[in-house]
Amino acid sequence: MNASDAAEQVQQSDWLDHAIRVGLVAYGVVHLLIAFLAVQLALGEKEDSASNTGALHYLAEQPLGAAMVWGVAVGMLLLVVWRLLEFAFGYREESDDTKRWRKRATSLGKAVIYGALGWSAVRTALGDGSSGGTDSTTAKLMDLPGGQLIVGAVGLAVIAYGGSLVWRGWTEKFTEHLDAQGQSGTDGSAYVLLGKIGYIAKGIAIGIVGGLFAYAAITHDPKKSGGLDQALQTVLEQPFGQVLLIAIGLGIGAYGIFCFARAKHLSR
Repeated sequence: MNASDAAEQVQQSDWLDHAIRVGLVAYGVVHLLIAFLAVQLALGEKEDSASNTGALHYLAEQPLGAAMVWGVAVGMLLLVVWRLLEFAFGYREESDDTKRWRKRATSLGKAVIYGALGWSAVRTALGDGSSGGTDSTTAKLMDLPGGQLIVGAVGLAVIAYGGSLVWRGWTEKFTEHLDAQGQSGTDGSAYVLLGKIGYIAKGIAIGIVGGLFAYAAITHDPKKSGGLDQALQTVLEQPFGQVLLIAIGLGIGAYGIFCFARAKHLSR
């Protein structure tokens, strides 16, 4: 058996299914915490930033928090392994090379996202979860040759990703990740509704993050960029912002619950 066949066997193994389920539960917990912090922000009771890092810090402060944050880190690592296996060996059934490599590129992008969250969890568990902020990262990019274009491209890419999540939610394409039992009956209808709300709300929030990057590129002002926390703050500053932010927060929470449903009714 060569290395490619061995990797294919690992990719199709039951233990990888179990590993993915653990990762999805951890991912769902993070989204529920972000939702909680977003609602706190809307109600003027904000203590931590409504972002991945803020959620991890909040989790670390709870009883057995360090162990739970390490659990998130492990869960994200398991999801990274899954997506990297998909990138390297997945989608062989696709006859269209372009479509196959597009799906593999998507898997690689998700591996990067899970890896970044996992690294944040490790740093938080070690007591070093602070960072220079999104604006400092944007400033460094701005200083590069063609930096303004790079930041603008990042913004457009993030907007596109957010748009793809909204599209997946609206068309219910995400149901392909649920087995037949997870799509049927009363429970199945609830899972689909949670997924639809969750994907759309998360897509809107991420799209706003991308918009902040694009605006920073246009104005050449790194301080105009921001992560999820600043995006939700921007929502709060709009007319009816409190209501809108609570709605987005609840939507992100719905996405977190859908992650649990997906873990239970996993279909790869």
